[in-house]
Amino acid sequence: MVIAITREVSPEMENCELTHLSRQPIDIDLACQQHRAYEDALKALGWQVQRLPAEPDLPDSVFVEDAAVVFDEIAVITRPGAVSRRPETTSIARALNPYRRLCRIEAPGTVDGGDVLCVGKNVYVGLSSRSNAPAIEQMQDFLSPYGYMVQSINVSGFLHLKSAVTLIAQDTLLINPAWVDASILGNMRFIEVDPRESYGANALWIGEGVIYPSNFPHTRQRIEEALGKRGIRVVGVDVSELQKAEGAVTCCCLIIRS
Repeated sequence: MVIAITREVSPEMENCELTHLSRQPIDIDLACQQHRAYEDALKALGWQVQRLPAEPDLPDSVFVEDAAVVFDEIAVITRPGAVSRRPETTSIARALNPYRRLCRIEAPGTVDGGDVLCVGKNVYVGLSSRSNAPAIEQMQDFLSPYGYMVQSINVSGFLHLKSAVTLIAQDTLLINPAWVDASILGNMRFIEVDPRESYGANALWIGEGVIYPSNFPHTRQRIEEALGKRGIRVVGVDVSELQKAEGAVTCCCLIIRS
């Protein structure tokens, strides 16, 4: 069984944290519709969706990925870099407790789940405005007994590591080469984003499908050409309102394989 934990959009999302984007009005009703369509895409790919209720006082809380990182053996409850986001972890820890043993990042460590890219037993963590070296050291301590290797990658000019690179098949990464050096990421296949779509490297791979934002058509064509012959289809979703809050498709769920 595979479970995707999601959380409904906060009615206060317009007051979200922003680092690299200018604030724009967010249509909350439309954001909720788009989020439901995203959940429908997860279900269509065969995943069971476990939806948590909205957190009215936590504007960014729909982005559940940042509150935890789930591995086969444990779940790491993060300590988000933005102070306003740290209360999000309470309900996420409660939701994950039935499925995994929980480990917690402690001060002075900070890390957002969006900075953590898992490629097999290799765990790459972005050193960003939200994630720091003490958290990476703690993650290595948690994970080394299970054979994982944790490596840091400097992140500058964009929010999270997974804004620049994501896994879209067992051996394939979607990457913006202007933001991340592919040579750091080992012996993988790479699909580069179209240069006109610098934010197009965030995709959510789910077995035989990739959930992908509908507003990056040129990069989508590249993905389809590369993965279609391998039986992996691309499912487009409109997440335009969530993108205004610096969100993306990986941000909106936590994946549990059991």
